[in-house]
Amino acid sequence: MSENNPNNIAVSVRNLEKRFGSFTAVNKINFQVQQGEIFGFLGPNGAGKSTTIRMLCGIIAPSAGSGEVGGYDIVNQQFKIKEHIGYMSQKFSLYNDLTVEENVNFYSGIYKIPKAQKKERFISVIQEAGLEGMEKNLTSTLAAGWKQRLALGCALLHKPKIIFLDEPTSGVDPITRANFWGIIKKLAKEGVTVFITTHYMDEAENCNRMVLIYHGTIIAMGSPQEMKTKCMKNEVLEITLPNAQEWLEKISKINQVKDAALFGSNIHAVVYDSAKAIAGIKEFLAEERLVSASVNKILPSLEDVFVSAIEEYDRTELKKN
Repeated sequence: MSENNPNNIAVSVRNLEKRFGSFTAVNKINFQVQQGEIFGFLGPNGAGKSTTIRMLCGIIAPSAGSGEVGGYDIVNQQFKIKEHIGYMSQKFSLYNDLTVEENVNFYSGIYKIPKAQKKERFISVIQEAGLEGMEKNLTSTLAAGWKQRLALGCALLHKPKIIFLDEPTSGVDPITRANFWGIIKKLAKEGVTVFITTHYMDEAENCNRMVLIYHGTIIAMGSPQEMKTKCMKNEVLEITLPNAQEWLEKISKINQVKDAALFGSNIHAVVYDSAKAIAGIKEFLAEERLVSASVNKILPSLEDVFVSAIEEYDRTELKKN
């Protein structure tokens, strides 16, 4: 970390912007990430997540604004940033035509690992990834979970204090995802800052803090608890009933129901006033003789929060135009 890094701030951006011609991919965003924090950078496809990460990693230059990563300037010290961070993309950044061993050795060279430490680091990566005995295997033959672990190991070879993970669990099974998050939490406990993008809302619950970016603009920010309690303007009801999908459209039309969506085998309804909405929904359930159905007010899920925040943003922008 640079000595010019006050208050243990790992990442800081101010009015960061990236334009491609007339298209604004990232629109004057501001945030800070503390050292040792798991920071989620969330949003739908095309929201500006990967573009932001590429600017922070010194891969592309911003069109406007400023920022520091590890105390280094993202405009003027891009090479310094690259030396002090780890980066793992959803494509795992591996060479499929090389063996496991060759990939690790390649990244050892890229990160300029001292010759005296190469063997120790190599053994550490192989053990952490659980790839003992597979060193000579072509990387192309590995299952997605093994590739994921190998890619993370390669990104951590030089022991960076900040690591950027861009959709690292895309395309892997739930067990592998859970194991991967175990590794992430362990890194954070060791003081490594983890900056991660994901579209899995259950994963986002593991973050200390997060932002929601949409159309290049940050529209919500906070801890998972804050997102559910402060960023959600409406209340949420959970409706349990058989064959929920068959009733979704009718429930969404009930007075006081702002929006309704399937959530597992149940329905989550965003409502203006929970007391009035519960009464209206119960009346509907009674009329339809759905005696086994129930309706309860619940703490919104992150998915509820994000859908609501995006819809509110769209409504606001529509009024402006």
